[in-house]
Amino acid sequence: QVQLVESGGGSVQAGGSLRLSCAASGYRYSRICMAWFRWVPGKEREGVAGIDSDGHTTYASSVKGRFTISRDNNKNMLYLQMDSLKPEDTAMYYCAADRFCVGWVGAAFKEGSFDGWGRGTQVTVSS
Repeated sequence: QVQLVESGGGSVQAGGSLRLSCAASGYRYSRICMAWFRWVPGKEREGVAGIDSDGHTTYASSVKGRFTISRDNNKNMLYLQMDSLKPEDTAMYYCAADRFCVGWVGAAFKEGSFDGWGRGTQVTVSS
């Protein structure tokens, strides 16, 4: 099973930037697909960005052009660069592992297909 630990969350003003990191262990990281999700109390968890083992990416329409997902397979790391942040980006952000790479079609994420989750890191954007 993949173990995932997020870091890099914090508080920032609207228009600012944050970079989230996720350290992975316990599996052949370079072969699995990875994604970032976010969750706000009272709402469903939302897929934000995904990256496959070849580096191909997909983004939710709400973050496309502002967020960039990337990975370093040598370091078993996943990243999410978040620019031009908005108050509506405030959420708990989770990294997730998809060992069989079936977790999204286009920009539609299937939460149930992910079999490894971190504990999350909080991002708060003030106006």
